[in-house]
Amino acid sequence: MDAQTPSAAQEQTAMEPTPSTPAKPRAWWPWAVGLLALLLACGASIYWLLQPATPTARIRDIVIILLAVEGLLIGLALAVLLVQLAVLINLLQHEVRPILESTQETVHTLKGTAEFLSRHAAAPVIKVNQTLAMVRGLAALLRRKPSSRK
Repeated sequence: MDAQTPSAAQEQTAMEPTPSTPAKPRAWWPWAVGLLALLLACGASIYWLLQPATPTARIRDIVIILLAVEGLLIGLALAVLLVQLAVLINLLQHEVRPILESTQETVHTLKGTAEFLSRHAAAPVIKVNQTLAMVRGLAALLRRKPSSRK
C-alpha cells in the first residue's frame, strides 16, 4: 500500500545528501575576478572624468536621469510587493483559517467518537472476556481430579 516504485525510491535517495559524498567546494576566483573588474572600471571612469575635455555636466545629467528611472522601478517593485502581501493575507484569512477550523472540528469529532466507542464497545467486550476467562478458570478448577494425600 505504501510501497514506492524503484524510480521514486531512487529519486528520493538521490536528493538526500550522503555522508560519503563530500560537499562540492565553492570556487572563489569568479568573485575575485568580478571584484577586480569592478574596481578597474571604477578607476578607469574616474580617470576619464578627470580629463579636461570630458563633458562632466552631461554625464552627471545622464546619471541623474538613470537614478530617477531606477527609483521609479524600485517604487514599482515595492507596489507589486505590497499587492502580493495583500493577496497572501487574504488567502490566509479566507482560505487557510477555515480549513484549520474544519480540521480542528474534525479532530474533536474523532476524539468524541473514540471515547464513545471506548465506553460503549470496548469496555463491554473487555468485561465479557473477563467473565469468560473467570468461567474457564472455574471450569478448569472443577475438572481437576482430586489428588490423593498420603
